Amino acid sequence: MKREDELLRDGWERRFIACEPRLSEMVEMYEEIGLKVHLEPLPAREEMEKDDANACSDSGCTICFDAGRERYRIIFTKRAENS
Repeated sequence: MKREDELLRDGWERRFIACEPRLSEMVEMYEEIGLKVHLEPLPAREEMEKDDANACSDSGCTICFDAGRERYRIIFTKRAENS
């Protein structure tokens, strides 16, 4: 089972891929509205190219991530238990 499938099964909702400064801004915003936030590193390039859910477009383009993959994170959120 892929990592993203595990997260989805556990109630996390995939939002989008971001790097700084948008990454911190969005984490803060989601937490302010009461959501739990989980950041996941990008999967291997080969995995992204074959997985449409991680692709930027129907063509599976990942060129934006190639120069600095370690800077990007996939943002997942879910409701906090007390909300």
